[in-house]
Amino acid sequence: MIFNDFNPAEDKMFRIIDDEGRVINPDYMPDIDPDTIRKAYQTMLFARTADLMAVSYQRQGRMFTYPPILGQEAIQAAAGMIIRHDDWLVPAFREMAIMLAKGVSLKEIFLYYLGNEEGSNFKDANHVLPICVPIGSQMLHATGIAYEVKYNQKDEVVFPYIGDGGTSEGDFSEALNFAAVWQVPVVFTIQNNQYAISVPVQRQTRSVNLAVKSVAFGMPGIKVDGNDFFAMYKAYQEASDYARAGKGPVLIEAYTYRKGAHTTSDDPTKYRTREEEQAWEAKDPLLRLKKYMLLNGIETGDEEALIESYKEEVDKQFVAAETFKAYELDDVFRHMYVEMPDELARQKADYEEFLRWKEARR
Repeated sequence: MIFNDFNPAEDKMFRIIDDEGRVINPDYMPDIDPDTIRKAYQTMLFARTADLMAVSYQRQGRMFTYPPILGQEAIQAAAGMIIRHDDWLVPAFREMAIMLAKGVSLKEIFLYYLGNEEGSNFKDANHVLPICVPIGSQMLHATGIAYEVKYNQKDEVVFPYIGDGGTSEGDFSEALNFAAVWQVPVVFTIQNNQYAISVPVQRQTRSVNLAVKSVAFGMPGIKVDGNDFFAMYKAYQEASDYARAGKGPVLIEAYTYRKGAHTTSDDPTKYRTREEEQAWEAKDPLLRLKKYMLLNGIETGDEEALIESYKEEVDKQFVAAETFKAYELDDVFRHMYVEMPDELARQKADYEEFLRWKEARR
């Protein structure tokens, strides 16, 4: 297993291709045919197109705060090709590409960022939890789901996601601890994009890396080049096989870089340099996969035509979300409990009073 060959305690990082797309670890190269590689590249290209357009919609004042995935496409494209229909996806809030792979529609994602909770009603996506903004709490949900999976002897694996900053939350440690104690089928992924808003990862931990935290909890862990599609694919392949075989959880640190802002409310120029951004630009996941494809005679397709078709589809999905019916006030409150508690009823009454006051001022 790659987990034996790349010991996180030694700060070894698993890579298959270098920044120029050359294979440097051929023994670990996954068996993927050219058509699948082309599909992976186009999946990443679609995710990037949708992501850039989402930022544009927000800048136009047509959508609320949005967290870009720019630079992290390889992680999610690889995961989307490994995760199965009955497996569970437990996202944080920066997992648009893998949500799409799991069957969530762009319209639903846009609805969520338009403030409409219908965007969390994933009609065609099996076993996908809603976006989780509270940092780290989704990790406990993932371990709990995996406990049920093991208890009922289901052929399912749970895939939760968290950022580097989230590893400082107690929920992260508790989730990993109980997952290891119970030996449940979870593949934990830390998307280490170097910053939790403005706080660099060096301010989150004194550990040599984040993958090494797996050692204390007694599970396999690995630090993977998150901008290397093939390395991420291989890591997810082995991790999911391990968990599915009943051997317990795995921790993957996907070492990457957030090329954009933390969210559209953030200004990264306040806390990082242009030189740092340029150094990471050469490691861009789409550029690296494209270089590999060119070196190996694999056509990427007509990118200009692809991007234009992607833009049309993204805009179609956004307009459908933008013109969707208004979210009913009752829905904000009625789905939380079977019987509404007094405190929630009071909040609802207060908000209704506010709306009447607001209407009277017109």
